[in-house]
Amino acid sequence: MHPMLTIATRAARAAGQTIMRAYTELDKVEVDSKGLNDFVTSVDKEAEATITYQIRKSYPDHTIVGEEAGENRGTNKDYVWIVDPLDGTNNFVRGIPHFAVSIAVQYKGKIEVAVIYDPVREELFSAVRGQGAKLNEFRLRVTGVNELTNTVIGTGFPFKSRQHTETYMNILGEVFPVCADIRRAGSAALDLAYVAAGRLDGFFEIGLKPWDIAAGDLICRESGGTVTDFTGNHNYLASGNVVAGSPKVTSELVKIMRPLLNEGLKR
Repeated sequence: MHPMLTIATRAARAAGQTIMRAYTELDKVEVDSKGLNDFVTSVDKEAEATITYQIRKSYPDHTIVGEEAGENRGTNKDYVWIVDPLDGTNNFVRGIPHFAVSIAVQYKGKIEVAVIYDPVREELFSAVRGQGAKLNEFRLRVTGVNELTNTVIGTGFPFKSRQHTETYMNILGEVFPVCADIRRAGSAALDLAYVAAGRLDGFFEIGLKPWDIAAGDLICRESGGTVTDFTGNHNYLASGNVVAGSPKVTSELVKIMRPLLNEGLKR
């Protein structure tokens, strides 16, 4: 196993244990607001500290970018760990059992290692660049569909980017009639992992952060999927606007979206 995958896996599982301990006593979890419709819990912070500790034991000089603690700069700028300790916080605080730990390792701007861990189902999605992706010990492949008919597409409402609501609803109005169904589950990391596993045929969302996307990006691509922004380009880590799926599904979704985009979503 790739040594950084070993550490990422160990860190994700340790954070998962922290999360699940708290999940049994949700009434004791402290919840604060970071901004409009954006919440953080004491568990997010504790899980991120657990991940940072595990990384620092093996790689004390690497940079860590976490959702809660921001950038923890090391002396080695080539390696950057991108961490979301609890993706799906809103689900977690309401007792909805659908959330995950997401960890990606970037080397000189390219994502090399990725782990998404669902502690409820004990499912570990992982990938190493050029070596494929796995769910626990099973290889992953995206679905082989060539058209949107009969597909199930995942999405997320732009609840932190309400200025794009009208455009999003226009896109949804065009996508829904041509696919079989739409899912909105509340964790972008798991949505991307589910695309990789063939549970979803495609996925799109507006206004995500790099830690929401980074691990799922590599896992999806290493499963044979295509990941782009809404214009079919590769600016999604910066823009936060992402489309993923089998190559044909992604291209069909982008074809529908492109004419509907406002200026803010064309970047």
